[in-house]
Amino acid sequence: MGVSPWIIIFLLIVLVQAFVASADTNAQDTSGLNGLAGSWGSAPSNWAGNDPCGDKWIGIICTGNRVTSIRLSSFGLSGTLSGDIQSLSELQYLDLSYNKNLNGPLPSTIGTLSKLQNLILVGCGFTGEIPKEIGQLSNLIFLSLNSNKFTGSIPPSLGGLSKLYWFDLADNQLTGGLPISNATSPGLDNLTSTKHFHFGINQLSGSIPSQIFNSNMKLIHLLLDNNKFSGSIPSTLGLLNTLEVLRFDNNAQLTGPVPTNLKNLTKLAEFHLANSNLTGPLPDLTGMSSLSFVDMSNNSFSASDAPSWITTLPSSLTSLLSGNPYCNQVNDDVHCKATGQSNPALPPYKTTSNCPALPPTCLSTQQLSPTCICSVPYRGTLFFRSPGFSDLGNSSYFIQLEGTMKAKFLNLSLPVDSIAIHDPFVDTNNNLEMSLEVYPSGKDQFSEQDISGIGFILSNQTYKPPSNFGPYYFLGQTYSFANGALQTSKSNTNHIPLIVGASVGGAAVIAALLALTICIARRKRSPKQTEDRSQSYVSWDIKSTSTSTAPQVRGARMFSFDELKKVTNNFSEANDIGTGGYGKVYRGTLPTGQLVAVKRSQQGSLQGNLEFRTEIELLSRVHHKNVVSLVGFCFDQGEQMLVYEYVPNGTLKESLTGKSGVRLDWKRRLRVVLGAAKGIAYLHELADPPIIHRDIKSSNVLLDERLNAKGYLDPEYYMTQQLTDRSDVYSFGVLLLEVITARKPLERGRYVVREVKEAVDRRKDMYGLHELLDPALGASSALAGLEPYVDLALRCVEESGADRPSMGEAVAEIERIAKVAGAGGAAAAESAASDSMSYAASRTPRHPYGGGGGDSASEYSGGGLPSMRVEPK
Repeated sequence: MGVSPWIIIFLLIVLVQAFVASADTNAQDTSGLNGLAGSWGSAPSNWAGNDPCGDKWIGIICTGNRVTSIRLSSFGLSGTLSGDIQSLSELQYLDLSYNKNLNGPLPSTIGTLSKLQNLILVGCGFTGEIPKEIGQLSNLIFLSLNSNKFTGSIPPSLGGLSKLYWFDLADNQLTGGLPISNATSPGLDNLTSTKHFHFGINQLSGSIPSQIFNSNMKLIHLLLDNNKFSGSIPSTLGLLNTLEVLRFDNNAQLTGPVPTNLKNLTKLAEFHLANSNLTGPLPDLTGMSSLSFVDMSNNSFSASDAPSWITTLPSSLTSLLSGNPYCNQVNDDVHCKATGQSNPALPPYKTTSNCPALPPTCLSTQQLSPTCICSVPYRGTLFFRSPGFSDLGNSSYFIQLEGTMKAKFLNLSLPVDSIAIHDPFVDTNNNLEMSLEVYPSGKDQFSEQDISGIGFILSNQTYKPPSNFGPYYFLGQTYSFANGALQTSKSNTNHIPLIVGASVGGAAVIAALLALTICIARRKRSPKQTEDRSQSYVSWDIKSTSTSTAPQVRGARMFSFDELKKVTNNFSEANDIGTGGYGKVYRGTLPTGQLVAVKRSQQGSLQGNLEFRTEIELLSRVHHKNVVSLVGFCFDQGEQMLVYEYVPNGTLKESLTGKSGVRLDWKRRLRVVLGAAKGIAYLHELADPPIIHRDIKSSNVLLDERLNAKGYLDPEYYMTQQLTDRSDVYSFGVLLLEVITARKPLERGRYVVREVKEAVDRRKDMYGLHELLDPALGASSALAGLEPYVDLALRCVEESGADRPSMGEAVAEIERIAKVAGAGGAAAAESAASDSMSYAASRTPRHPYGGGGGDSASEYSGGGLPSMRVEPK
């Protein structure tokens, strides 16, 4: 059964009150953290006492009284990771990155952390073998052990990590081969959901087994460079049709010809084979239509006349062939030029500053920022593993890099003033290496909380650079707190750890829980302005239950208990249209004749007065024709009720599954999704404050909408634990696919996103999706605009939020599609509404809040469309 946001508040407040009554962190977790601190030479400044959750220890995030996240990137920790880590049995995130003096072997007990999702130890000094017990972490999504000093072979047990997305073991001292599965042991070939294999800069050897690659794999980055592999490249590599970046370079014993079927890798953008001993003819690149950079230099590709395909390569493609017999035979200055920057006379790039002729003098611990402010920057080194360009003299690349990185930090509310990059060069491993400095805004140094957030964004790959830079990793330096550690002020804008804490912390302060449920996407006001607005109803005594102190909210009427008792016929069973754990929803008729839905909280599920007041204030500000309106509220005689407009026509899900009387053809479905998109765009871009819905799906779109508490999550959320407006865009993309397939997002182990992505063939009519489309849509000849619709849906479900459109952009695109399909305009909408209602009138309507079926009808909270509405969570 789903749960409305109001009820989520109820449940969370009950949890909060329970934990506040006894604020102590779980004793086992406290003991575990103290054990960790005891094995380190230093710990964050406020790690004292016995209540890490209640005292908000730096880098610690809790759910209730249990520790669920440790984020201590660049904190200067030294010592070992003790076996006490096993005490933290609820831990989901462990990020100790960029603490180069953390050393010794990893404890095998790390394998007992069954709920761990992210294990990030990049840039430390850990030694010994990688514990095979890590293979027991069945929920692991992100594994980053690169840039340590691990030895031994890759444990075959890691092949059992079926949920793994990011797998990085690069820049260690690993030996042996690539393990493949057998009758008794898993292998890397089992990791069919993993997108990233980063194994470069090790001492891995032996042949690359052909069994390691198969057509079920979803790899986009395969990095095996700078190892000691021998033998030939297996032809099974050509089965990885999702591959975008491939590095086999700097494997001196790699021989033989390049398999001809690699031209099937049509998504491959960057292809590195340099400094090996490959032979045979130059591989044919004609099928690789996405290529932007190829480096096959310093091999033994046979001398011959220029192949015919080489003259058809696009001018935008950088192709490096120097050091091959081919270049001795053929006069080809375009492809046989040496690598490196085009104009060696140009100095290396360095961020320019806007300082006057006499800049200010900084303290010895400070540095002048690009904006001419003295402060203490956070420093480190960026390594780009597969840049798609070789011209290091082109400053526009680096200016774009600075701009996108700063924008990401600011988007996630981190106090960054400016970014500086200098001295980029190609290192001996063919990585593009450069120094990075991040400068604070509004103060002369970062707080510990700031550094935890910045470090996590870079270690966890939350920041995605421009595509021509390719995959990267970052090695941060220990941050120097010149005047002692500065903890984040409570009045500051929320930083990443605080936001994540609110997202998962049952023991967080009540205001943070409310912010979670409403999910404010971004702030347009200063903290002072926000505080002023929050005091607008200060006259309501939150300790009082008297109606005399209830707020007077513009646009939302205050009802007495007796009034609502009358309009619902004494809350009669005949008016009961849904039941949930919090209470019931009743249909009512106001004296004006308006139908309403009255959500009545039962005793034991009441909110605190402050939370109830704040929810009313926020919901009363949401006004849009595609969002169900709050009509009023009741705070009387110990009762708390919300009154919404009544929307009678069922949910989109019910229409798609044939459970309602509303029949939706292609044009009507376009109007439905357009209305939903407009409602969500309003919440994101025009609501004050902006609101993230968090649960967009077909059962939450009412012809009208209901609210359930379960749903699929944005894949980027699993790594960032940060919901943004682009998380709603992802869910909207899933909804778009559900609308044309009439399939559940997750059904019998099949995910509609994956099914559509695998089936799409843009060379075919209707993109080859005939078998997936809902037969009720009708003949394909009537589905005008389907192809751009599918393109939009797939853009919405891109892995990275940065690659998704905004909801405003989605609205514009759907409007264009609707126009092509003849579904635009008010007259068409009215005609469609009339047609669908006449059909519905011949059947007994199933009410959207009524019971029955797998989806409870108790979850009314508002949202809709042309009669579609979207819930303002």
